[in-house]
Amino acid sequence: MRITESADWRDALPFESPVLLADALPGEPARCAGCGPDREPRPRDELWAYKHRHPKNHSGYVRFYCAAHVPAARRPAAASPVPRSRAERAPRQAPVRRTPAQPERVSLLCPNCFVEVPPTGVCGICGERVA
Repeated sequence: MRITESADWRDALPFESPVLLADALPGEPARCAGCGPDREPRPRDELWAYKHRHPKNHSGYVRFYCAAHVPAARRPAAASPVPRSRAERAPRQAPVRRTPAQPERVSLLCPNCFVEVPPTGVCGICGERVA
């Protein structure tokens, strides 16, 4: 069985960019998410559909906003110019290697059971003391 995502009108909306709700989904008047539920519904040509990103749902979620509450469209960050020659590139620094504060304990094996002995030096299976 193959699980697929269903086709939905929200899939056509771009992320973090307002779209006039009447163009995206015509229908009855709706409420602004910023104004609250106690306000009267507004006509769809006065509302904006805004698709937000969601950390656990890759499809995001859509909210309707009036002109006073609609978030500004987010523009992608401008890419920094790429240096063209090696002389223009910044020198790379070697990664810093960190040494552990304490050296690791040498593991001891029980000669009878062939299991690792705990720091007490006594085998947990047969009880023999291993030095």
